[in-house]
Amino acid sequence: MPTTTTSISLGTKAKLFRGLSDESRLAILEALRSGARNVGEIVEITGLSQSNASNHLACLLDCGLVARQQSGRFVFYSLSDRRVENLLRGAERLIEEVAVGVEACARYPAPGER
Repeated sequence: MPTTTTSISLGTKAKLFRGLSDESRLAILEALRSGARNVGEIVEITGLSQSNASNHLACLLDCGLVARQQSGRFVFYSLSDRRVENLLRGAERLIEEVAVGVEACARYPAPGER
């Protein structure tokens, strides 16, 4: 196994990218880029069912990618750190500028194409 120059293992990095590889979780993160939202708003924006959105939010919360704050009877979710936004923006730039072939890559089919 190759060595890295950081203390974070390749396995941990792979888990992060595996978590981000799910379209539903990415849709939620994208919805939160413009600010905190409750589950109902996330459902409306993403088209996910409430139970599906809640399950993915729990995953994102457990991984530390989103934060949760109670406000009255509502719970609002937001990106946990501006670096999550930076990661999403960086991915967009990478695809636009360097990884232009990602969309056409036959090795990694889009969900539903498997």
